[in-house]
Amino acid sequence: MFTDSHCHLYQEYYSDIADIINKAMEKKVNRFINNGCDSKSNKEVLKLVAQFPQMYGALGIHPESVTEYNEDDLTFIANNLCHPKIIAIGEIGLDYHYTKENREEQIILFEKQLALAEKYNVPVIIHSRDATLDTLSILKKYNLKGVIHSFSGSLETAHEYIKMGYLLGINGVITFKNAKIKDVIKNLPLESLILETDSPYLTPEPYRGKQNNPSHILEIATFIAQLKDISLEELSIITNNNLGRIFKF
Repeated sequence: MFTDSHCHLYQEYYSDIADIINKAMEKKVNRFINNGCDSKSNKEVLKLVAQFPQMYGALGIHPESVTEYNEDDLTFIANNLCHPKIIAIGEIGLDYHYTKENREEQIILFEKQLALAEKYNVPVIIHSRDATLDTLSILKKYNLKGVIHSFSGSLETAHEYIKMGYLLGINGVITFKNAKIKDVIKNLPLESLILETDSPYLTPEPYRGKQNNPSHILEIATFIAQLKDISLEELSIITNNNLGRIFKF
């Protein structure tokens, strides 16, 4: 059985979340980490983890929400970290893809949430897009563990994150025809990797272009198992063991 370590199962994207979960379980995906990204989704995640036994949650403010959040949103996160099914602060990080004009504001928000994670001793789930140097230098200031979500960097960058105790989240991008991440993953130990879909985004081949969902972990797992020349069963055991080093399920 597999875990989808990063998805966004909100009613905004899916009309029937119970159906999505059931279909995923038919494909041997039996655990889900639902990631919040703003005030609205954090509140929804909290409700959903109470509703579905297979679902765990992470609460966080995504860098794209840097102009919309307020201190009450951070207080909400802090106040709910004691919930038994909230297992991380995430999705948080830096994103300079569309603009760097709010770089300082993003860094302030990122560091506030990292400080919260350190204070309450919880893992973090990190978004880093076109911001590798800043992400690395900031994470080195904190004594944390967690996941680099949707990792697509170089082998050198991967080793930097791994050295700090982070796992690398690998999703449908690895199945794309010209994805460079394939060559990086070939040269990394399986003990550093976990599987994710980032649903509803980043749908793997052969379903690219359609809405993603957690059942597609199986396509991602099959691709990686073939790439690393191991069985699906072995990949399942290793990736779930990896998750167990970071998260308290």
